[in-house]
Amino acid sequence: MKRVLLVSSNTCREPSPVYPLGLAVVAAALAGSGHRVEQFDFLACGESEETFRGKMIEFDPDFVCISVRNLDNCDSRNPLGYTGTAKRLVEAVRRTSAAPVIIGGPGFSLLPEEMLAATGADYGIVGEGERLIRDLIRDLSNGARPASPLLRGERFLSGEEIPSPLYSGELIGYYMNQGGMCNLQTKRGCPYRCAYCSYPVLEGNRFRCREPGAVADDMERAGTDHGVSSFFIADSIFNDREGHYLSVAEEILRRRLPVRWCCFMRPDGVGRKEIALLKRAGLYAAELGTDASSDAALDALGKGFMFAQVLEANRAFNAERVPCAHFVMFGGPGETVETVSEGLANLGQLENTVVFAYSGIRILPGTALHARAVAEGLLRPGSPLLEPVYYHSPGIDPEEMHRMIAGAFRGNRRRFFPPAEGLDRLKVMHDFGYRGLLWDHLIRYPGGPAC
Repeated sequence: MKRVLLVSSNTCREPSPVYPLGLAVVAAALAGSGHRVEQFDFLACGESEETFRGKMIEFDPDFVCISVRNLDNCDSRNPLGYTGTAKRLVEAVRRTSAAPVIIGGPGFSLLPEEMLAATGADYGIVGEGERLIRDLIRDLSNGARPASPLLRGERFLSGEEIPSPLYSGELIGYYMNQGGMCNLQTKRGCPYRCAYCSYPVLEGNRFRCREPGAVADDMERAGTDHGVSSFFIADSIFNDREGHYLSVAEEILRRRLPVRWCCFMRPDGVGRKEIALLKRAGLYAAELGTDASSDAALDALGKGFMFAQVLEANRAFNAERVPCAHFVMFGGPGETVETVSEGLANLGQLENTVVFAYSGIRILPGTALHARAVAEGLLRPGSPLLEPVYYHSPGIDPEEMHRMIAGAFRGNRRRFFPPAEGLDRLKVMHDFGYRGLLWDHLIRYPGGPAC
């Protein structure tokens, strides 16, 4: 048995702090192998390096594992990177302990070579860490060293192999107080081919679904052990075409679990019948990956649906009195003044909903957008991407685009651009005691609140 300290390096608070689910799942895998595991969250400790080093001294770990959730905030108007935080934590370990440092997480896995070099960690786990980290700790404990400091899995875990999270009571308390909800997953992977998206790179190009009973077990256990009744389902996409998401809802209903939850969905393939079932099972709001607002822009991003389907979904959510928000990006492939104008007019047709608009698209390796940026001469092959690089269509001047978006959104409290301004507005709501998604409180229905 080894003492393993798992560390979440994420310090992003906007729009609300997010429970480090990956940390809890890896903790469950290590604890299941007989290791003594402690979870530490740099955000929850107030980003105090002194507190972190105190934890190191108190626990005296044999191994320190640092998770990197995001490379940056994906906001071209107000870019903020997080690699420096992970580097600080590695340096703090070096000053306090001789324990090897293992780094991983989705942010790390996007640019593992660059991240390993930038942070100075000893080893890196690329992709799913549950199995790899157990094997690495076993080998290092037996005096065997891997051929490469970067370890990659030969296959993805099946849905049945994905462990239930081992939630930390201390961290649950912090995140329920700050964000009002806890994360869980019903599946991993994504079969869609959105041009900019890294999910298929990180989690594979098919859904790997957990048993609905296992998901309901997680909810029930979180309620019994920690008093949690509000969740964010952190799947890449919740509403899969095969209907697994409906089976999860039916299991929640069968057990009569007293829970409320929100999730991330595609705006196509879901109507009033499905939303009504989800609402009965506890759905109180949904965030929609609309991504673009003109048919030309949607097609260029490989979304596989048209804006008419977005309008239809928005009407269905309103009819069932479930708040929804749309996340859209302007300036993507093929964007012009004409498509921006069309897109803004289309967004104007979305009634009683919230829209978050972004300028440009963060370029990530392994995506079709990266290949397009290289082909168009906007990016050289092999160019470093650790510092954020954004795709802006050569067909439009970004500043003109920004003026158009700001003008269309002006005076509408349910439209957010630029993102930093919107987050400031949501922070005010948080300061007044609101918790959860926050934006859902901006939507009202005749005769009373949404749910």
